[in-house]
Amino acid sequence: MSSDRVAAVDCGTNSIRLLVTDLDADRGTQHDVAREMRIVRLGEGVDRTGRLVAAAMQRTFAACEAYAAVVQASGVRRLRFCATSATRDAENRQEFVDGVIDRLGVSPEVLDGDEEAALSFVGATRELIGREPAPFLVVDIGGGSTEFVLGTQRPTSARSVDVGCVRMTERHLHGDPPTPAEVTAARLDIEAAVDQAARTVPLAEAVTLVGLAGTVTTLAAIQAGLPAYDPGVTHHYRLPAEAVRSLTLRLLGLTHDQRAAIPVIHPGRVDVIAAGALILDEVLARTGRPEALVSEHDILDGIAWSLTAPAPGP
Repeated sequence: MSSDRVAAVDCGTNSIRLLVTDLDADRGTQHDVAREMRIVRLGEGVDRTGRLVAAAMQRTFAACEAYAAVVQASGVRRLRFCATSATRDAENRQEFVDGVIDRLGVSPEVLDGDEEAALSFVGATRELIGREPAPFLVVDIGGGSTEFVLGTQRPTSARSVDVGCVRMTERHLHGDPPTPAEVTAARLDIEAAVDQAARTVPLAEAVTLVGLAGTVTTLAAIQAGLPAYDPGVTHHYRLPAEAVRSLTLRLLGLTHDQRAAIPVIHPGRVDVIAAGALILDEVLARTGRPEALVSEHDILDGIAWSLTAPAPGP
């Protein structure tokens, strides 16, 4: 079978991303044509109101229009659009669905947590099987939720819990910088969510912890001392647990403007990066893993590969 040009869109609580790639299922090869990300904060206020606000949807629709132009110019044969936590939680999600159809010609699939976890596992581990020790625990820290999925060749258990960098920031971290009481409240919330995940996913069985999404890749870029974000460095970067703890404390102690002065933090992630770091710090503490193996390949890649063969379920 020759390579197949496909496109995947991952629309989460904080960002919307596009991947256009040539996949050869027989050879297992992937050649990316375009990989783009925009922070649109679709989940703004969803935790509090249960609804997608109009301004957030308009930001997302503008990104969809830009992505539609890339897809059309690239000669894509198939496109899959997956939406995750914010859309799953919103009362008015049909309005969002209709807007995406108008702009991209496909209906967004609102993934449940198990589907989200399985796709994250596929995207993150295709390159690692046979190269890193298994079982793998893939931890995908999103804006509204965090997915935990354990497996070796395929997922064997998975759980999605409602803690993410946007949700925790909006719920708890209001000070500039956050107060100790706010940080404690966030930690307790995160600890409870990890307890919930651990009832389904045997976290202690993990040998390699694979960290996904913008929080994790940004922490890797900060730890590596990069003057500008470089995915070639952050992909498969080994991020020590003690470095995560140090970075978490550092970020929680900085003001918004001080975080914004760190060049590798995307402007749309400045206000939520500390909450994301708190989540990763707690996960590493609970699993006892000495490091997180950072992956730039994640659910977006899993969505793309699902267009060549059905993605395995948890």
